[in-house]
Amino acid sequence: MIEQIFRAEYGRAVSVLTRVLGDLDLAEEAVQDAFATAAEQWPVKGVPPAPAGWIITTARNRAIDRLRRETKGREKHAQAALLQHEPEEEVGDVPDDRLRLIFTCCHPSLALQAQVALTLKLLGGLTTAEIARAFLVPEPTMAQRIVRAKGKIRAARIPYRVPRDADLPERLKAVLAVIYLIFNEGYLDKAELTGEAIRLGRVLAQLMPDEPEVWGLLALMLLVASRQEARVVDGSLVLLEDQDRSRWDAELIAEGQDIVRRCLRWNRPGPYQIQAAINAVHSDPPTDWHQVLALYDQLLAIMPSPVVALHRAVALAEVEGPAAALQEVDALDLDRYHLFHAVRADLLKRLGEDPSAALKAALERAEHPAERDLISRRLGLATADQQDRADDRDQPDHDPQPGGHAT
Repeated sequence: MIEQIFRAEYGRAVSVLTRVLGDLDLAEEAVQDAFATAAEQWPVKGVPPAPAGWIITTARNRAIDRLRRETKGREKHAQAALLQHEPEEEVGDVPDDRLRLIFTCCHPSLALQAQVALTLKLLGGLTTAEIARAFLVPEPTMAQRIVRAKGKIRAARIPYRVPRDADLPERLKAVLAVIYLIFNEGYLDKAELTGEAIRLGRVLAQLMPDEPEVWGLLALMLLVASRQEARVVDGSLVLLEDQDRSRWDAELIAEGQDIVRRCLRWNRPGPYQIQAAINAVHSDPPTDWHQVLALYDQLLAIMPSPVVALHRAVALAEVEGPAAALQEVDALDLDRYHLFHAVRADLLKRLGEDPSAALKAALERAEHPAERDLISRRLGLATADQQDRADDRDQPDHDPQPGGHAT
């Protein structure tokens, strides 16, 4: 219960205090203290009727206490006095509070990756470890990146305010990345995160109806979410080709495919639109792998990255065979990525080679329990298969003589 409220309300609470204090670190510490207090009191006293309001009020009180305790300067007393009053609701061109705060955090003075990482930390309710996993970097590296971003905001006195309508397009790329990463973090077992990401996508589409990439992201999330019930069954991850398609959400598929067709009429392709189109093809079985490969070629041309190349190799294996795909996979620098090793394992198995080493490497790098369970099961099958082959090699290579059966 507390974890769900943390995911839903942490960002809003931090933003309320940051708006008044202008100090991210103080705002974060106050909200974290409030949640720590909730973890102690709620199991005993019960969850309050308005838990979000309770968190914000408690955090505000913590901030007041700290400001008064640390200094007697006029400025700090003035900030403490301000905190005693409910801050007025900001108005602006962004109608949704949560989305407005995401736009506010994605300030163009910061590098794009810093914008995304900081927004996920402050407003997405994600831990530094979860953000590091999304960026495929070590946790200490991501922690330093977030610290530097907050330091730049503090040093440059970058204001946290609602952007004007004219400022929205330049912040759009970071906002789309934030929403999609929140969606990805939740798609296996945190339905509240995927639902919130889709809700934000719908609001953003209403706010910027002429931006095809906004619609592309919405379509992508809808099509991926349509398979959520079939993707994890009884805690076990099920691959696309093995999923029970009767459990797919037909309404989400229809809506997503309709948006993809609308995007095609714009003829302004972007990464999210192309990824949505790939998922639209997967939603119409049997998958047309030639079309999927052509779409990945287009995606790789406008968004070159080793992760895109890895997914393209999966389609290439279906069109040109596993040998061609393995050659391209082995050229990628993705050793930290568990799916890199999982894909290698699958290609090796299809070529009749032992995939065990690749599966062990994937297992070492996978963090989600459902993914680890799937890889473990595949490793168990691979080990059993290798044992069977060894047993076959130990058998005589001639037919047994009559009467040679056991009695």
